[in-house]
Amino acid sequence: MKTILILVDGMRPDALENVESAQSIIKKSTYTMNAQTVFPSVTLPCLISLFHSVEPMRHGTTTNVYMPQVRPIRGLCEVLKGAGKECAIFYDWEEVRDVSRPNSIAHAAFYAGKRIGYIETGRKLADELIDYAKNYKMDFAFLHLACTDWTGHRFGWLSDEYMSAMQSSWNNIEKIISELGDEYTYIITADHGGHDRTHGSEMPEDMTIPVMLCGENFEKGKEIENVKLIDIAPTIAKLIGAEPDEEWEGTALV
Repeated sequence: MKTILILVDGMRPDALENVESAQSIIKKSTYTMNAQTVFPSVTLPCLISLFHSVEPMRHGTTTNVYMPQVRPIRGLCEVLKGAGKECAIFYDWEEVRDVSRPNSIAHAAFYAGKRIGYIETGRKLADELIDYAKNYKMDFAFLHLACTDWTGHRFGWLSDEYMSAMQSSWNNIEKIISELGDEYTYIITADHGGHDRTHGSEMPEDMTIPVMLCGENFEKGKEIENVKLIDIAPTIAKLIGAEPDEEWEGTALV
């Protein structure tokens, strides 16, 4: 099953309680509001863990500066490419480029949120993903939306500005699902949460993330437990029909 992974950077589960579009998707999904990310709960280590299904101490990236792996593990895009699948990535934070290795993706779209504004880049990336999906073969897409994280650092997690950014992100998610329909499975998650104007600690506010799995392989309105960030790559590989890398440590949720 073709899959779109949407990551809302810094999305805390409790921030979704009053986001109507999020609640609508939760009702259609197998979900958890208590999944656990990795430590340190910092964006790039979390993203590398998500795509490589191991903890940061194993892959070696422990800050927002990418570190080449001493003992390389194939990431999700490399695994899917090896299985003959087409991958695309859409992002507004430049470091996201490090989640895949060269020659593993068919298409990448980047807009600099710092320069254009994260609200605008979110809209542009959602539209570009929709357009690409309608015109090209795409087995897997990853969309990274950074607006919530940027707003959290500037104004504080759960501030009015943060909640406005959350609503904007979910407007984009709602549009993608409405336009592309049930041809895809949608997985919606976060890399980490946040507290005050920061994240990176082992506090529950930083480590707890939501995971929503919406599609024909998942029961509607079913709540699941004991989900980890590193379970997402094995889940996507299984959905799309690829064998996980033997080094991966997560468990498929399907």
